Amino acid sequence: MVHNVLSPKQKRILRFIKTFLESRGYPPSIRDILSGCEISSTSVVTYNLAKLEAAGYIRRHADISRGIELLANRHRHRGTIFIPIIGEIAAGEPIPVPNSETWNTVASEELEVTEELIQGKQEVYGLRVKGNSMIDALIKDGDIVLMENVSNAENGDMVAAWLKEEKEVTLKRLFKEPGRIRLEPANSQMQPIYTSPDNIEVQGRVITVIRKLD
Repeated sequence: MVHNVLSPKQKRILRFIKTFLESRGYPPSIRDILSGCEISSTSVVTYNLAKLEAAGYIRRHADISRGIELLANRHRHRGTIFIPIIGEIAAGEPIPVPNSETWNTVASEELEVTEELIQGKQEVYGLRVKGNSMIDALIKDGDIVLMENVSNAENGDMVAAWLKEEKEVTLKRLFKEPGRIRLEPANSQMQPIYTSPDNIEVQGRVITVIRKLD
């Protein structure tokens, strides 16, 4: 199940509500949010509060002044976790891998998966696959790969590799050879990529694949 994540404005409102509650001890009014988040009108505030409520971040009590309740946890099923989908793995730019400060701000959407599926790994993110270079590994265009945020890999690991000189990122199996790195596609119609160790930056290792339904 794929969930749309919050817009930048909704994230700003949510942070403002949390900060306001922590500093004042009571929730902000719509006017407080209007001025504190530099929003153009109260109707825009109301619209985004409705979105936050629908997503399970807050609860509003219309009959109570300042009736915004910040919910501690999002709606989620027991034993599941939300993984940020941060974009496509495609040539032309490095992957915007989240860090501790941006983990909840770079995603365009989220995927709810079981905790068992990620095998206890930390800092897991998802990428949509673009192209068919790994089709013989049953990874097709449009599938989602779940990646562990690591910078090192062992021989045979399937990785997202940023090629510095070529300025492109690719999903391949990595093999260390004397004086060079071989990036092997899983497609009999494609040739491997050979590069020097200092030209490659591992941006993540594939944990599992979520199939696109045809």
